[in-house]
Amino acid sequence: MCASPSSSPSSITEGNASRPGFQFPSAVTTLAIVMVLVWVAALFIPSGRYAQDADGSPIPGTFERIESPLSFGERVEQLILAPVNGIYGLLSPAAALVDTEIVGRLFGQIGIIVFIMSIGAFISISFATRSLEVAVAALANRLRNQGWLLITAVMVLFSLLGTTMGFSVETLGFYALFIPLMTALGYDRLVTAAMIIVGSVIGIMAATVNPFSIGVAAGEAGVGIGEGILLRVILWVLLTAMGVVWVLRYAARTRADPSLSLVGFEASSAEGTTSADAEGTTCADDGASRPDHAPPPDAANQTLSGTQKWVLAITVLAFGLMIFSVIPWASILGGTTGPANYYTTHEIAGVKPFWFELDWWFPELAMLFLIASVLVGLVARMDEQEIVRLIKAGASDMMGPAMVILLAGGVSVIMTNTQTLGTILYAMEQLIMSASAGAFAVATMVVNIPLAFVIPSSSGHAALAMPLLTPLADFAGVGRPLTITAWILGHGLALLVSPTNVVVIGGLAIAQVGYDKYLRFIWPLLLALFVVSAAVLVIAASLA
Repeated sequence: MCASPSSSPSSITEGNASRPGFQFPSAVTTLAIVMVLVWVAALFIPSGRYAQDADGSPIPGTFERIESPLSFGERVEQLILAPVNGIYGLLSPAAALVDTEIVGRLFGQIGIIVFIMSIGAFISISFATRSLEVAVAALANRLRNQGWLLITAVMVLFSLLGTTMGFSVETLGFYALFIPLMTALGYDRLVTAAMIIVGSVIGIMAATVNPFSIGVAAGEAGVGIGEGILLRVILWVLLTAMGVVWVLRYAARTRADPSLSLVGFEASSAEGTTSADAEGTTCADDGASRPDHAPPPDAANQTLSGTQKWVLAITVLAFGLMIFSVIPWASILGGTTGPANYYTTHEIAGVKPFWFELDWWFPELAMLFLIASVLVGLVARMDEQEIVRLIKAGASDMMGPAMVILLAGGVSVIMTNTQTLGTILYAMEQLIMSASAGAFAVATMVVNIPLAFVIPSSSGHAALAMPLLTPLADFAGVGRPLTITAWILGHGLALLVSPTNVVVIGGLAIAQVGYDKYLRFIWPLLLALFVVSAAVLVIAASLA
């Protein structure tokens, strides 16, 4: 570690001695603990199921307790195999079981893992050309007094993409661009992580026409995707503004006084340090250590070479194509509802894509960035061995986030294979069935929060919960569009902190921000979002 000029050896020793003995475990350990706790909880939650209609949705009033499908020995085996199933386990619709040796559709997170590893390869080879370093330094110099504007623009953009088409997992690719830029502007890594996570997840929480959440829920409820959109737009404006203000407040305070930073401005801990960080940590003029990819002080005075301009063009094209290719244009512009699944099939049944839609998902996106990596190497006139070396190094740097993601998938596997989700749904049904209109709306939001922890997929959550919620809403005198809004608010609140949400846990791992530090940062905002959302729901229910 590099000491500042004013620091003495004694002060450094005292600083180290003052550190608390307990340190929050790393993201990988945290997820492993969560997985074990969920497994233990599943031992005490009775198995149960609902009868399903032709679309696979649960039918209200048909819940029944069943014998556990697994013996204790098989449950132990499931715990051991959960991380493997979280990578490439298949879900058998007939057996309702996730395993690697059955016929079914992909349930594991291998697609996301390959995607972020390809992003790591692209990061490695593009930073080797120093094109982003020089460009970031120049942009940081131009925006040195307007960092707030960049934070606001990025958060509003990600929130807009989230509210319209569920853009969230794709944000994992943008840390490569924003970490060095925000570092150059004088912000810590928590600002970068919060800017991306809060912006995108609030967009998910305040979804307006997202076909993978509102579209699926509306289809299950038998209403149009546009019904209730005015209330959802109002909520999107309110909640996005709250998120932006909270991040800007923290960013301004820590930039003015670095001692207020929750994560510090030093090099990251060993758990999240990349190979580039480990080999290239140097000292900036102010004495604080910085990662190798943070632009040096004189980078702003350098100009981009022709090769570096080509590398930047490839970078812009790759990220722009990624955004364009995953947007379900026909579903959004056509306002279509129906069965959908964002994380597995990434499509809506019965919707005919427009001619210009690419309908790409993780396999295509992974290859996009691998091809872009090779193009950057060729444009930079690297030899074959250097291109391969940089791609391998970049991909290996993402193994930490990959382990976090596979463990998060393992949690969902345990809940699915023990068939305890039906019991959780039944408990939720009992809690809200006798509430008044306003209380029902708030209770709908509350009871869906824990369910979102085990079902982070909004489409999967909607397909399970909405068939039960809509008849209860009719009984309570609450409009179905308002019930959909209450449901997505609860789902989004959980996603902001859920350790099973790869957007949060994967993003924090890439940004090298401790989960405990993030929780300290986010909990006041989470409480404020809950209060505002509940108040809006009560007002809307009373005016209906």
